[in-house]
Amino acid sequence: MSRRMPFDADTRRGLSQISLPFAFSILLLAAPLALLLAMSFWTQDFLTLDRTPTIANFVEVWNSPIYRTLMLRSLKISLIVTFLTVSLAYPAAYYMSFVAPDNRKALLVFLITIPFWTSYLMRIFLWKVILGYNGVLNESLMGIGLIREPLDFILYNQFAVALTLSHAWLPFAVLPIFVVMEKVNRSYLEAAQDLGDTPFQRFRRITLPLSMPGVVAATLIVFIPTIGDYVTPKLVGGSSGLMIANMIEVQFKNANNAPLGATLALMALLLVSSVAGLFVWINRRYLKEEGAA
Repeated sequence: MSRRMPFDADTRRGLSQISLPFAFSILLLAAPLALLLAMSFWTQDFLTLDRTPTIANFVEVWNSPIYRTLMLRSLKISLIVTFLTVSLAYPAAYYMSFVAPDNRKALLVFLITIPFWTSYLMRIFLWKVILGYNGVLNESLMGIGLIREPLDFILYNQFAVALTLSHAWLPFAVLPIFVVMEKVNRSYLEAAQDLGDTPFQRFRRITLPLSMPGVVAATLIVFIPTIGDYVTPKLVGGSSGLMIANMIEVQFKNANNAPLGATLALMALLLVSSVAGLFVWINRRYLKEEGAA
């Protein structure tokens, strides 16, 4: 009697195909998160790292007003950036997909990617030049007589952070919405038009529901990274525009308190996951209600 193999050929082929991505996921995602979780239960006194398990870091983060303030500020800025970015990206993607001629869509996609050609830091510094006290915006407003002296409230605050992040992440929001809109079956729109639907009704009943996966993807692509951004708040945010990621950087570097930084990182991760999961759940309820209607 021949010995029976534990897996058939198809199973072995499938396991061989996913083994490398799975190994990379463990190495680059699961292992760092596990290390971060373990570190959050440790304590550190400058150079002395105490690995005795404790929840002191979580108690400190929960009871400290400054950490709650930074968390809420980061959430607010990220939500504002996400709303602005997706609100601007949706009309742009709609125009590219439904209005622009087919022979110009590739050119428009090419133009959308132009900001990627420059360094992210370069774009931040350019916004500092535009919004600065003696920057382009103030000089232009003074030149046309709208103001008599430079405005000092348009830089180094939450407004500057939200504006810079919105500009930086706008292309990332346009592309997924455009890709999903390109897959919308145009025959549905033609059938709705033949049945007497107005352009707004066709958009509300067909285009918007079918494009929601792209909106969800754009929202998550923008929201998740922006809440953890620390370069933009540091350069254009000032003291009133700092976010939780800046405090995490301080704990890991200046304060030399890696366990507290790991705790803050985990709390930020939990906050992001909760908001993202809530948004996905709301979107599924919306699509289910639209499908039932």
